[in-house]
Amino acid sequence: MTATNAVAQSVGSIPQPIRPGHGGTDPGPRNVMRDIQNPDMLVPPATDSGTLPNLRFSFSDAHMRLESGGWTRQVTVRELGISKAMAGVNMRLNRGGVRELHWHKAAEWAYMLYGTARITAVDAQGRNFVDDVSTGDLWYFPSGVPHSIQGLGSDGCEFLLVFDDGEFDEDNTFLISDWFKHTPPEVLGKNFGVPAALFGHTPDPSARYIFAGTVPGPLSSDRIAGAASVTQPFSHRLMAQEPIRTTSGTVRIADTSNFPASTTIAAALVEVVPGGMRELHWHPNADEWQYYIEGEARMGVFGASGQARTFDYRAGDVGYVPFAMGHYVENIGTTPLRFLEMFKSSRYADLSLDTWMALTPPELVEAHLNLDPQVMGALRKKVAPIVPATNPT
Repeated sequence: MTATNAVAQSVGSIPQPIRPGHGGTDPGPRNVMRDIQNPDMLVPPATDSGTLPNLRFSFSDAHMRLESGGWTRQVTVRELGISKAMAGVNMRLNRGGVRELHWHKAAEWAYMLYGTARITAVDAQGRNFVDDVSTGDLWYFPSGVPHSIQGLGSDGCEFLLVFDDGEFDEDNTFLISDWFKHTPPEVLGKNFGVPAALFGHTPDPSARYIFAGTVPGPLSSDRIAGAASVTQPFSHRLMAQEPIRTTSGTVRIADTSNFPASTTIAAALVEVVPGGMRELHWHPNADEWQYYIEGEARMGVFGASGQARTFDYRAGDVGYVPFAMGHYVENIGTTPLRFLEMFKSSRYADLSLDTWMALTPPELVEAHLNLDPQVMGALRKKVAPIVPATNPT
């Protein structure tokens, strides 16, 4: 329960939009479960103000496409209007399930949420790439690079895809079967140097988008003999990184400094203990697209000109912070909070309110804010992206 919602929760068993001296009961009709999940929208903090746009959309509210080999759903600018820089896809491949050979106009960044998958790709220099990725691993395919994904293990996989274009639509993917289906057999015959009569049997592309397949053999069996390998791997072991550690959580950052292939998307995996908080900060280089993996979070966003708004998030939700807007993310649950921050940029960058104040002449800061000397003495001069939610007594 959030502090701002304490009064609302005390008015019977159903939360009400009441704050001391403000609001009133809502007799309905209403969606009580939604109100319970979004307490800071039902009873916004008194500091909220203005008309910032919606910065939250749940994959649970997205259309689910069911196929023979798994399922997929997406959150694009169509679902979350503010998200013009990036779009996301949540996909499940059953054991052996194949996301068919394809490519996109947008670059594809991915985080493995569950299980194991085999990914393949070929770059513009004719070099190939094959790898097996597991929970916590990343991959990145540049725009135009053809690739495939297949579920392995006993139960396949689930993953998050992020594209560097909010207008992305997975239904507009370039599919190999779709191209074959719409090319005359005589042209295919001429291209491959075989009789045209050998073509014309391609399955309908809709049946090959995500289809059931046979689990491949060991990784070595899928390596192409004599083929040159890409010089920069398209996969990255994020969980093998030593994280930035604080008393209340960890951060792992992946950008071109440690994942050179990922030239248009930088990311961070943030873990926060109950009561901890991703500090007040902003990003000076790009919008932030978020995906919540587990736990319960509250995010407050400051949009300048007296505008501020607070949102609540749970696993499977997407959050968004427009370029340069100040914000914090607080763990308001009883279990660890884990979420991803993604940016349309080659490098990760953020600025901390705490550090900015600590490295500015104190007299100048004091002239602006009239702060107690104890506050000024507590300012940190070193990066600590996750801080306790409560001040020490």
